[in-house]
Amino acid sequence: MRSLLLFLAKRENFKNVILRYKIFRDTVWRFVAGETLQDAMRAVSEANSQGIRATLDLLGENTSSREDARNASRKVLDMLATMKVEGADCNVSVKLTQLGLDLDNEFCYSNLREIVDHARELANFVRVDMEGSAYTQRTVDMVLRLRKEFDNVGAVIQAYLYRSETDVQTLLAARTRIRLCKGAYLEPESVAFKKKTDTDANFVRLMKILLDSGIYHGIGTHDVTMIAATKPHAAEQGIPLSHFEFQMLYGVRRDLQLALAREGYNMRVYVPYGRAWYSYFMRRLAERPANLFFILRNLFRG
Repeated sequence: MRSLLLFLAKRENFKNVILRYKIFRDTVWRFVAGETLQDAMRAVSEANSQGIRATLDLLGENTSSREDARNASRKVLDMLATMKVEGADCNVSVKLTQLGLDLDNEFCYSNLREIVDHARELANFVRVDMEGSAYTQRTVDMVLRLRKEFDNVGAVIQAYLYRSETDVQTLLAARTRIRLCKGAYLEPESVAFKKKTDTDANFVRLMKILLDSGIYHGIGTHDVTMIAATKPHAAEQGIPLSHFEFQMLYGVRRDLQLALAREGYNMRVYVPYGRAWYSYFMRRLAERPANLFFILRNLFRG
């Protein structure tokens, strides 16, 4: 089921099927804050009111023109300005293919550097999301290049990739802040663990390396087993709760997000928005097929 959903995530025409059914449309807005920045800022404000920080993501990948990439860059700059004006406890996440990585490496770098530079002026932080494995090396290289000039840029590492421990060590050598997650793309067995137990074991191994580094990192998981592994390690190593944060996706395990915030952990929610929600939504279903079964049951009710 997961493989099928990830396959469909690449088939944009399937979006029209989804939009025919109210239950699908309602489920989309469970995982996506809306299509406008105003929608997203309402979600950020709600999270902040509950003691939860946020990171804002303008959805969209693999732009096919420089005009589209520049337009995406301008929207991220507007996003940063809006956060400043509204006093939001929120940073931004960006994808390199949205900023033109498929078109030209230097063009993408120029767009990203402009965003990171503007974020620094506003005392904000930019997280460069990790995409499919075809982009991993270029993403790491670009973050490392920016780290020579900026302190306010970080990366994401996916625990299901075999190469991730090496990438973690490389990024840590540059004092890079990292968000650790399991990974949500359909990858071949030649580059990624196929068994959940192997991915989980690697996640825990990388989590310990990150927390022990003394750098402020994000542990991105909704898996209570991974959280249960993180808490005692931090306690045993004397790592203060203020020295790391948990991160979760908008609309996923809100009860757990609130519980962690009330326990005194730094908690950040990843808030996606925008018209290009389809691929993101399908990957969320793939991570949790129970959501799809819920939708299908409701499609055939009365």
